[in-house]
Amino acid sequence: MILTKCLPLIWLSLVTLCAGRTLYQLPGKGVKDATKQPIQTSRPYNIAHRGSNGEIPEETKAAYLRAIEEGTDFIETDILSSKDGVLICFHDVALDLTTDVASHKEFADRKRTYEVQGFKVTGFFTFDFTLKELKTLRTKQRYAFRDQQYNGKYPIITFEEFLAIAKDAPRVVGIYPEIKNPVLMNQHVKWPGGKRFEDKVVETLKKHGYGGAYLSKQWLNKPLFIQSFAPSSLVYISNLTDSPKVLLIDDVTMPTQDTNQTYAEITSDTYFTYIKEYIVGIGPWKDTIVPVKNNYMLTPTDLVKRAHAHNLQVHPYTYRNENQFLHFNFSQDPYQEYEYWIKEIGVDGLFTDFTGSLHKYQEWASPLPDTSSKSPRQLLSQIASLVRPYAKA
Repeated sequence: MILTKCLPLIWLSLVTLCAGRTLYQLPGKGVKDATKQPIQTSRPYNIAHRGSNGEIPEETKAAYLRAIEEGTDFIETDILSSKDGVLICFHDVALDLTTDVASHKEFADRKRTYEVQGFKVTGFFTFDFTLKELKTLRTKQRYAFRDQQYNGKYPIITFEEFLAIAKDAPRVVGIYPEIKNPVLMNQHVKWPGGKRFEDKVVETLKKHGYGGAYLSKQWLNKPLFIQSFAPSSLVYISNLTDSPKVLLIDDVTMPTQDTNQTYAEITSDTYFTYIKEYIVGIGPWKDTIVPVKNNYMLTPTDLVKRAHAHNLQVHPYTYRNENQFLHFNFSQDPYQEYEYWIKEIGVDGLFTDFTGSLHKYQEWASPLPDTSSKSPRQLLSQIASLVRPYAKA
């Protein structure tokens, strides 16, 4: 009771203490880049895979905002195109699994069958819809065992809308866009002047001020990795931008979509010697680093060691908290998984569906140095948490 009566005095004291200092503004309210907390570069990067999509449908504004709230270093997205050449954030070339397109009777005649990376795929494809039509769809969770309460609430967003989310964050948040299925996009979408899908991606990034070599002043202001499974796309854009690029690695038996090499071939030392002139790292499927049998992890390969020997970073994918994805070695504990990959395998970044859990692990295992005094908002939050139990009494 006494402490409750003192709350106004505590508040007044804090306001007086912080007089003349500007509180951090909310996202979208014009926080200047110069005043933002910089991105950390001292521990492996927390990469929000399609946003915090373990909680909220992937590639949506809400999923990205949640990831930023939970402490991600980078928000990751997949870039595809609409029929009218607008870049969108969407993972699958077909809309079926993560939107309600099947319930839109007006689009029933849009179902098609195309060859996608050597396989016949039937469905509703992004490049058969204009942006206006795509905006009428609503997203849903990919997996039935995840929270379904947000299904039908959020629209597909454009690449430029994605960039605005990063720009409006209250601290510096990097972006990690993938040039998705470039061979297919260039086959089905035509841009004026004979431009390629890759040209449009880089043009959009430059339009919004992205560029600069890794860890340069420009890069630190707007951190960016450009990723792709297509090595020829990364080589092509190296003539367009000096932004750091990451070659994604699929199952080693799979062929690349553009060069028809297996990923076993393009993870050889000979290939690393060639491709390292164009990239700063690789993004392997984690089972290519540590093979798995009967859901148990086997002896690690030397992929990380060899990549590091070529001065290449390693950002594996994808880390997921659910039992369906955790190998038995970790006793269903995602924190044990993070510990293994960071401390024993020595990766430089992790693509995760659960940004919050990775952030909490890193804050516990390798907390960042406190380089500045707490902001007024942080002080208010701390005081509120201390007072709240007594206020309820």
